[in-house]
Amino acid sequence: MLPVIWQGIVTGCLYSLGALGLVMIFKSSRMVNFAHGALAGLGAFLVYALTAGGASWPWTAAVAVALAASILVSVLVYFVIAPLLECSDTTATIATLGIGMVAQGIILWQFGSNIFRLDLPLPNVSASIFGLSVTLYDVTVLLVTLAVVGVLFLVIDRTRLGISFRAASTDPFAGRVCGLSITRVHLFSWIISAILGVIAALLIVPTTFLSSTTVTTFMLQAFAAAVIGGFDSLPGSAIGGILVGVGCNLFSFYVAPELLNSFLLVFILFSLSCFPGGILSKRMGSRV
Repeated sequence: MLPVIWQGIVTGCLYSLGALGLVMIFKSSRMVNFAHGALAGLGAFLVYALTAGGASWPWTAAVAVALAASILVSVLVYFVIAPLLECSDTTATIATLGIGMVAQGIILWQFGSNIFRLDLPLPNVSASIFGLSVTLYDVTVLLVTLAVVGVLFLVIDRTRLGISFRAASTDPFAGRVCGLSITRVHLFSWIISAILGVIAALLIVPTTFLSSTTVTTFMLQAFAAAVIGGFDSLPGSAIGGILVGVGCNLFSFYVAPELLNSFLLVFILFSLSCFPGGILSKRMGSRV
């Protein structure tokens, strides 16, 4: 059981990254970005095209270009969504479904429905720790997740932009009255979401494969983590990712992987019935 739980924790870290990207946008604008997975998939395909697709770029340069391109696309998407967001956050949420379809269509147009391999430039090294096989990939995922989450919470807690984000997410009207730029806060959340999405996509693809639906499917499970953790809680979504990762691994190993989607639905319904506001709602009087 211990190896299954360990792999669930590693996968759960990636769900946490994806969930944090969803929650960042929701907290700032009260809308769910259903294009999150498709846009992150575009970034992963760009890295593939620059490294394994014939260009032979160094990995660091390819990732830097993919992050820059994803940020640019996210900013453009925000300015497309912004007028709708002024009318209704529900309308803007529905619009993200269309944007996700456009992004997925671009992937199919350029790369087709083929399956590709996109491995991290890591040696195949593993070590046995207390009888548990730990690979360099596992350590990389944990370190990257801890670093990214640590920097994110430091920015939100210590910088003026982060304080503005917290203020606007708590009460947008009061933020406007106090002179906060809500547009700037929205852009901040979209940019951070794009970065988190690409990082999560690049880390999850080596464990499966890269296709037009891989990252989008992965983000659906990250969405479940955000629901369980609470869409208003960044710490809750991070914990929710770990819970989903461990729960899905245990269910797939001991029950049936074919019923995984049904398990996720039951998991979400059970969590919402016990913790309607997220798993930290009863423990914390206010959420960060």
